[in-house]
Amino acid sequence: MSRISVRGFAVASATAVTTVGAVVGVAAGGTPAADDNNFEAAAADTTLLADIPAGQQAQVQTASLTQQADAQASAADAAAKKSAEESARLQAAKDAKSKKQAAEDRIEAERKAEAEKKEEAERASRSSVRDASSFSAQGSYSVAEVQAMARQMVPADQFQCFSNIVNHESTWNYRATNPSSGAYGLMQALPGSKMSSAGADWQTNPATQIKWGLSYMDGRYGSPCGAWSFWQANNWY
Repeated sequence: MSRISVRGFAVASATAVTTVGAVVGVAAGGTPAADDNNFEAAAADTTLLADIPAGQQAQVQTASLTQQADAQASAADAAAKKSAEESARLQAAKDAKSKKQAAEDRIEAERKAEAEKKEEAERASRSSVRDASSFSAQGSYSVAEVQAMARQMVPADQFQCFSNIVNHESTWNYRATNPSSGAYGLMQALPGSKMSSAGADWQTNPATQIKWGLSYMDGRYGSPCGAWSFWQANNWY
């Protein structure tokens, strides 16, 4: 009977038995074994399987198989846990991306709705304003009357900006004249004759001047509020 070394009652697997047999030259015609003295020295602290009682050898071998099975089960559990964690991570990333996209879509929808609401309000405001020709001509106008005309001609959301400019330029005097430059009227057009594009009565009709002022502010600055922003930065427009 071949004596197979098992260190400290370590479990001997079939592979280990074959490997040790090859080392000690059990296989016929194998390579000469290593020096016996060296081998014996290396195996000095081992217990030989042959030295274990026959009844316990089966127990040792069974324990070996059990340990191997446990090790394989542990490895399989670890692999399954890692796979589950990776799947959970990927799903969390996917969920986060979906939530982010949903939030962005909601914000964009709200922005569009707000823009449409604002545009509708501007259209309603424009449709409610009166044209200069709808006012009857008078010989003269008080500041209150000129302001009342402006409120009916200027979109409601732009009136305050328009009023700020007129107040600074002429204090609502439609006949105001700058003796140095020749600027004239509510908006101090330079020269005043520019306002003839809005009507021949530009010198005496504040409605005509308001019409021209609105056209000028919209054309150059986009709106009276755009003109007012420029005026605040430069003290002219």
